[in-house]
Amino acid sequence: MLLGYLKLVARYERLIEISRQLNSTLDLQSLLQHILKAATELTDCEEASLMLVDEASGELRFEAASQMSSGAIAAIAIPPNSIAGWIVKHAEPVLIEDASHDPRWYRGVDEVMQYQTRNVLGVPMVARNKVIGVLEALNKRGQHGWAEDDVTTLSTLASQAAIAIENSRLFHQNDLVSEIVHELRAPLAALKYGTTLLERPDLPDQRRGEVLHTLQSETERLSNLATSFLDLSRLESGRAKLEVARCNALDMLHDSVEVVRQQADARGIVISIVCEPTLILDGDRAKLHQVMINLLTNAVKYNREQGKIAVSATLTDEVGHLPNRSQGMPMVRISVADTGKGMSEDSLKHLFERFFRAKETADQQGTGLGLVIAQRIVEAHGGRIDVTSTLNVGTTFSFTVPSAPMTQLS
Repeated sequence: MLLGYLKLVARYERLIEISRQLNSTLDLQSLLQHILKAATELTDCEEASLMLVDEASGELRFEAASQMSSGAIAAIAIPPNSIAGWIVKHAEPVLIEDASHDPRWYRGVDEVMQYQTRNVLGVPMVARNKVIGVLEALNKRGQHGWAEDDVTTLSTLASQAAIAIENSRLFHQNDLVSEIVHELRAPLAALKYGTTLLERPDLPDQRRGEVLHTLQSETERLSNLATSFLDLSRLESGRAKLEVARCNALDMLHDSVEVVRQQADARGIVISIVCEPTLILDGDRAKLHQVMINLLTNAVKYNREQGKIAVSATLTDEVGHLPNRSQGMPMVRISVADTGKGMSEDSLKHLFERFFRAKETADQQGTGLGLVIAQRIVEAHGGRIDVTSTLNVGTTFSFTVPSAPMTQLS
């Protein structure tokens, strides 16, 4: 009994040491690897995996596993009726001695890893009274099986890990604030300089008019930055909820095109739309409209004089999922193709980074957040956004979004 007590004390001393390590790590990927290593060590198991609830969509997704690459992890969707899904829903640990006989066990992970799971201990990761993910330990070593101490230890580790993950997220959110402040400095400096000039009584009328125009432009830029920052903050924190409903794809495309019609006509740019009139989308119409406005505005802004923009929407063979929907739905691919300047391969690699401005389009004003926001909206719908571009030929953006179930399309 004394030996067992000493082992327990040693385990908790190690747990305290690990807790210090976790709280001093702010890089999320490094943090996740520390958590996995600690889980396998403290519970004496073969493997460990960690899943997090996506803040935007509410879906449970693999984030890290002992023997899996990030590409393999990204390819795995976690069904809500799985063991991990049950843990998220009930916020309770689960201990399964024989995974093959539990109907909740999801075998897709084993198939990707070419691994055989015999038994599993899973615990919820709770932060701010909310389950943010699941930590699992797989295949207990030795012949004695799982003990109550294992459940207690892994639950304690999961609680500490959840706090560390939230701290990492807050740190990077603060990093976004720092980026925003940096971006605000230029228009604020212009406003300060402009107002100083306007105070000079000897300022010529023509110059005064130019300064006023600059002040109006920079004020609008500040307003757009503030709006974009709030949009991105809500999307990344999960506070922007989708108002999912059926909407006619062609109507949504027409409404979006009309917003940029005047800008396009002023430059002689012709916009065409190809879409079946019966094609129905299953998504948040206002947010999809926001995505389209961003893509169409860019297509006009970076196009050549007398250019063309081709807008299309077609059904695909892909299957998508929306939060709180048990069945997959066929996806619609919406594309916006222009005949503009195009972009280099190097620019395309960074296109969806915050505040990135491609060198080919650096002469145009913008917040540098529009495409990031569009990407977050599309991903919240269970879709993805892609881009292809050729210098001096043009650029095509396309994204997928679920259509209404086929039974509703007939």
